[in-house]
Amino acid sequence: MEKKQIMKNINKSIFGVVLAGLTAATMTSCIEDVEPRSGTATADMVAKSPTATNALVNGLPAYGKVVWGDGHWSYGTPALMRIRDVMADDYVVVDHDYNQFSIWASTDVLGPSYKVAQFVQSYYYRYILLANTVIGRVDPAKAEPKDLGFLGIGYAYRAAEYLDMARMYEFKNNDVFPDGKNDQGQVVTGLTCPIVTDTLTEKGARKNPRATHEQMFKFIESDLNNAEKYIVNSDDNKANTLPTLAVVYGLKARLYLWNEDYAKAKEYARKAINESGLRPMTEEEATNPRYGFNDITKWMWGGQYSTEDRAVKTGIVNFTSFACNETVFGYAGNGPMNMIGKSFYDKLSDTDWRKAMWKAPADKPELAKKNKYVHPAFANRLPVYGSLKFRPNKGDFQNSNVAVVSAYPLMRVEEMYLIEAEAAEHIAAGTGVELLNKFMKYRDENYKFEAKSQKENIDEIMFQKRIELWGEGISFYDIKRLDIPVTRGYAGTNFFDEWRFNTTGRPAWMNFCLVNLEENDNPAVAGWNNPDPSRKYGLWKDPNPSPF
Repeated sequence: MEKKQIMKNINKSIFGVVLAGLTAATMTSCIEDVEPRSGTATADMVAKSPTATNALVNGLPAYGKVVWGDGHWSYGTPALMRIRDVMADDYVVVDHDYNQFSIWASTDVLGPSYKVAQFVQSYYYRYILLANTVIGRVDPAKAEPKDLGFLGIGYAYRAAEYLDMARMYEFKNNDVFPDGKNDQGQVVTGLTCPIVTDTLTEKGARKNPRATHEQMFKFIESDLNNAEKYIVNSDDNKANTLPTLAVVYGLKARLYLWNEDYAKAKEYARKAINESGLRPMTEEEATNPRYGFNDITKWMWGGQYSTEDRAVKTGIVNFTSFACNETVFGYAGNGPMNMIGKSFYDKLSDTDWRKAMWKAPADKPELAKKNKYVHPAFANRLPVYGSLKFRPNKGDFQNSNVAVVSAYPLMRVEEMYLIEAEAAEHIAAGTGVELLNKFMKYRDENYKFEAKSQKENIDEIMFQKRIELWGEGISFYDIKRLDIPVTRGYAGTNFFDEWRFNTTGRPAWMNFCLVNLEENDNPAVAGWNNPDPSRKYGLWKDPNPSPF
């Protein structure tokens, strides 16, 4: 990634994004370039189409796949998933000039003045703007059942985007900023991001402070209550690309976990499991070279590429290009391949079939026999610990127009089992371990974890959750929420030397900054931004470096 491009100063605030609006074409397709253009699609303009609301709702999942301008690191929701993953220590990327996400892994320029901060903030608020447009179009007192279903979908999307943003932007104290103070001396602990609704006025947008954790929690909970009420009228989710009642329950489970309401987190995780009717993926489903982890029918919710998507037509600016090592055309396949952290691989039991989703080292021949490749050549092409989790569509590693017409997961039932287990363990020591042992029979028939201290039990649940959801953008939230250290520097590490940061708790870099122009357009946030976390940690140095 070119420094000149990454370090480019930003020039859009939340206020600017909100007022710019979206053109009618953008709102109805959300497939083309999403940069604001001249003119705004007013409600009157959109209302001229009898299918406008339906088109707007279809635009919600389509927006998740948008390609932004010239930044190959800005390809929508799966790019945000990857950003969160490379900030952890279970996800490693081979050092390479083609690595478009090195800024987030190296914590180089994460402050409020750079384009990387602009992408994250603008992407989410534009998604919220689209959800607001759907919500604002439907009057529940007058709406037909189908429109009420659309309303429920709009609320579910808005809640999902705000929940992601809240967990990324909320400032939580850490080993660099233990007192929660920013450069202006303000304590920003617990502050998330400004709330923009479908009824926000221009005047309100200029006086819109960062919501506290409690304010944001109540707002998202209200949206999810509305989603739960109305989404039962929807019959439009035949392909798992739109949220359902089960997904709303899953979002509630995530929300209550974030708010440390473990009883409700456990309750709604179980509701999501039961409502979804899904079971955990089998070994054959997960490791199949043609359809392993590219089949949306196995998940509660996901994104699905089509041949008409701009991201597909680019060939390389999409989920498969970056997440799948087994291609000859994509980014990952041509250098910056994805690996699991060595410490995580080593800790995972050899009898757990999930271990076959990463290339075994030479001294583990029995494990190497279990690795399945889309073509035998990749056995040599991939690095040790290289990922075999995400496959090219139909196992086609050569033709991008086929390979990238794939899917990416947004919510899987496995996450709900593990939320249920963690929540139960917080409520009563040992009960979560019982649930974990039941779930793990799907993964390792020999698995049995003996209950220890409550902390050790939760640590084990988190380890298994991070293995299960590796590469799905989830670990970030648990690391930050539970104050888990990130350890990249250790004997034998497969992190290259410029990324070997070790923290004593949650990393400072997991507190995202709002763009600084926000302070000009919205004075209510002036002086209340998160402190810049860029390069605040020293690199770990190997005490016994290799002489070669």
